[in-house]
Amino acid sequence: MAGRAGSGRRNGKQGWLRGSPPPRWVRALPPGLLVAICATELGIEHPLDIGFLLGVIPTMAVLSYGPLATALFGTAVVLLLNVPALGLNRPGNTDLLTIAFIAVLSVFVSLVRTRRDAQLVTVRSVAEAAQLAVLPPLAERVGTVRCSGLYRAAQSETLVGGDFFDVRAGPFGVRALMGDVQGHGLSAVGTVASLLGAFRETVLDQRDLKATAARLERRLVVDAAGDHPAEMFATALLLDFPPGTGAVRLVSCGHPYPLLLRGTKAFELELETGAPLGAGLFDIAPPETRTVRLEPGDRLFLASDGVSESRDRNGTFYPLTERLTALAEESPVSLVDSVWEDLTRFCPSIRDDVTMLLLTPGEEETNRTD
Repeated sequence: MAGRAGSGRRNGKQGWLRGSPPPRWVRALPPGLLVAICATELGIEHPLDIGFLLGVIPTMAVLSYGPLATALFGTAVVLLLNVPALGLNRPGNTDLLTIAFIAVLSVFVSLVRTRRDAQLVTVRSVAEAAQLAVLPPLAERVGTVRCSGLYRAAQSETLVGGDFFDVRAGPFGVRALMGDVQGHGLSAVGTVASLLGAFRETVLDQRDLKATAARLERRLVVDAAGDHPAEMFATALLLDFPPGTGAVRLVSCGHPYPLLLRGTKAFELELETGAPLGAGLFDIAPPETRTVRLEPGDRLFLASDGVSESRDRNGTFYPLTERLTALAEESPVSLVDSVWEDLTRFCPSIRDDVTMLLLTPGEEETNRTD
């Protein structure tokens, strides 16, 4: 299962009031109201003074129809007001000129809205292409490691925020990176791009995992020289699966601990973490590399603090280790989705970027001995 990206809302979809096409019931309102008013006037013995309701039909059409359709609704309203059999324009009840003016104004508003929508679609398409270039979909398998990832940005309408991950195969094995830039949203995308670019280079030419972390640190320090913006600060977790060893090496720079799923149990892999990247303290507080022996069927679950620090209405933190143990029998394909669904039930309002990555080493790596 490839990695997925979306907004921070629970269902990952934007409502029609936030830019999505309006639902069918909104489109059905103008013709439905038109028919209902006319049918009511024709079907009752004593006509009601409801002709003024026709004036809202062109304004409702603006929400979901283009200028031509809005003009047709406006024309239909004006014509119906002049049908004697309907009795919709009795003196003192309906100002025909006012409704005609509203219809013309609605056509103009619909024209402006249609052009603005087209412009927003173009801008969003370009933004999505740029963001996907920074954080492309995760492959289902990288080398001998199966991958499943999920990303939800906290900032609405964005695909990339302050969290990031990547899995790459190189001459020294398969390597994975998960990180969290201080801050989130579009302001952090530049820092994410710098870190991912540096990581992809180290996969090709850096044998040592600790040296890889040092390269990422240098990248941020250089980028922040003389400026020191808030986004030039990141936590990171690096994993290395050396071929033929049946083990994984881990290095953490201030990032939450990874979890190992072994059978039906999940537990944290405690690491001697170093200073966060970009803090300028790498030489003073460098991270230590830990090597963990893997057994067949082991899975590694990585998550950002947007998962572990989410709280319910009572302020209780999400019990990630406990919930992973309960969901451990899920297949690698569905486990990440199950955790996300469980998280959204536990915490209705998630205000931070949420990132999850599940790595399942293949048989070629887990069946061999050191």
